[in-house]
Amino acid sequence: MTAEKRPAGFWPLALFFAAFVLFLYGPMLVIVVLSFQGPEGGLTFPLRGVSLHWFYKLAEGLGVVDIGAALQRSLGLGLVVMAITVVFSVLAGLAFRKKLRGGNLLFFVVVASLIMPSIIVSLGIGLEFRLMDTALKFLFGAWGMDDTLANFGTSLGLYTSALGAHLTWTLPFGLLIMFAIFNRFNPAYEEAARDLGATPWQGFAHVVLPLIAPSVVGIGMFGFTLSWDEIARTSQAIGDVNTLPLELQGLTSTVTTPSIYALGTVTMVVSFAVMGLTVGLARLLEKRKKAAR
Repeated sequence: MTAEKRPAGFWPLALFFAAFVLFLYGPMLVIVVLSFQGPEGGLTFPLRGVSLHWFYKLAEGLGVVDIGAALQRSLGLGLVVMAITVVFSVLAGLAFRKKLRGGNLLFFVVVASLIMPSIIVSLGIGLEFRLMDTALKFLFGAWGMDDTLANFGTSLGLYTSALGAHLTWTLPFGLLIMFAIFNRFNPAYEEAARDLGATPWQGFAHVVLPLIAPSVVGIGMFGFTLSWDEIARTSQAIGDVNTLPLELQGLTSTVTTPSIYALGTVTMVVSFAVMGLTVGLARLLEKRKKAAR
């Protein structure tokens, strides 16, 4: 048998794809390699030894920045964003299966934040909460709540303004994914459940949710990873504390050792771990769904 002759455009396209992959993942590979340098290592090649020295330095701290606290804040915020994104995306997807009065307008309002520059969204949320601070201080003074007024700083915070900023980024993606899922969903399964006497809640819990579970897990992964590395929408809406990406952005101008590469490697490992767990869970749910048929 003779091998099939490749078309004339195969090799140019293959080279273009290889260059694209190198451009996409090359910087991450460089950061990982340089983070494992020895004590004499610098920020550029050539590689000077191989060790975990800079990871130990990272654990000791980078100046006045508490990396551990920033990591915990990013993890906590990412998990909350993930949970809210999953719940509201699923509920919105179920609601939009029926014809809603004003549904088109509501949809465009939800996805409008995707076309707005992220920094503008962040500035708007920050301004909104500062106006809220002014109103709250006025009310506290008018109601004679002097102690509350004296202790009140700002309503800007990790789980208020920053959470809202992240949800303007994650919820539209979750909603679009749910639309795609339910557009392919066969309603005959629900009809069969109702014919067998299932209530709407039982039909959702025992029929709909198991069928869409792998995709819901994917929405959770999107919610966490989009929140985990978000900078622009967080920058003006975070308040007095910083998430890990903001701390990392600030350190790029002050840290001149491979410790910053070690921090980048740690954050990348967390991202890949979340994606790996998500893919594994989605495959497990997919297998259980097939076995139940």
